Amino acid sequence: MGELTAWSGVAGFASLQATEELETELLLEALYQRFGVDFRGYARAGLRDKLQAMLRQRGLATLSSLQERVLHEPGVASALVRALAVQKVALFDQPADTRRLRTALGDSLRPTALPKVWLAEPGGVGEAWTLAILLAEEKLYGRTEVFATLGSDELLADLRDATVPLAQLAQAQQGYEESGGLGRLADYFEVSGDQARLLPRLRERITWAQYSLVTDASFNEFHAIVCRRVLPDFGPLLRQRVLRLFRESLSLFGVLGLDRELGPADACVGDYQRLFDDGGWYKRVR
Repeated sequence: MGELTAWSGVAGFASLQATEELETELLLEALYQRFGVDFRGYARAGLRDKLQAMLRQRGLATLSSLQERVLHEPGVASALVRALAVQKVALFDQPADTRRLRTALGDSLRPTALPKVWLAEPGGVGEAWTLAILLAEEKLYGRTEVFATLGSDELLADLRDATVPLAQLAQAQQGYEESGGLGRLADYFEVSGDQARLLPRLRERITWAQYSLVTDASFNEFHAIVCRRVLPDFGPLLRQRVLRLFRESLSLFGVLGLDRELGPADACVGDYQRLFDDGGWYKRVR
């Protein structure tokens, strides 16, 4: 009797898991077909955690009930896209990586007349503005174009007029200094009340654009590509697709910044040379 009860419990859990997996696939397909936002190639473990958090937040029992609201209630789809997308990060939140970025871009872009940098799926303006300040301090920003792309128009709308809390500048000063900054971070911002915004002369060099890493083709040749926030969310097939896309989009001797080191089986791994002893920083050499 005990064995039968245990078997029933295992079978019930498997059935529940299968139902949840099916609900996940249907929800992602609905989001893509109805709103054109494609999370279908994302790793399921990370998606599951984010979806469960949204269910708890909204007091819902199943993903099917969330799908119904996504399709029929205004604003729910937007909330879901924001929940599944790369989360916003603070200025200079990863000083060790930013120091590597400073070195890599300084060495790579300085000989180039009009460098182009692609920041793919950044963690909000925090990451984009960090890059802008870094390039300004390396005396590269006046002739460098930065293309910051996101998969959703609604996320872009949030960022084009974004500000950061004034208190974040003081909190980020140490990270800025640890990344190689020698000045005062607040000098790069204009302040209104308790909010701060990057100076116009620095903002104007950033082009924000909608672009899907999942479905779109290469759209330019770049001297540097940085994509460190979203890649951990991708499933294996999508990750390889994006690595091939970056290879097609990166100029010879251009810099590639990834979330982790390339493995022996990764797409185009033989075309790169490591720039540092650790971290996912590379130069394309062929």
